[in-house]
Amino acid sequence: MGHKILIAAYFILKDKVTYKELGGDYLGNMTKEKQVKRYLQRLKELGVNVEIKEVA
Repeated sequence: MGHKILIAAYFILKDKVTYKELGGDYLGNMTKEKQVKRYLQRLKELGVNVEIKEVA
């Protein structure tokens, strides 16, 4: 956790921007998006064309 804080502080100071809270589910959503992208790539490699539709 300390590493993530240090990285955030570095880029805030480097880019001279204000801190923006991303929310508690930010990393969970990032993981979901990465998993979907990975699965889509794997299906494409297998020769399967998939259409994505977000479920509410």
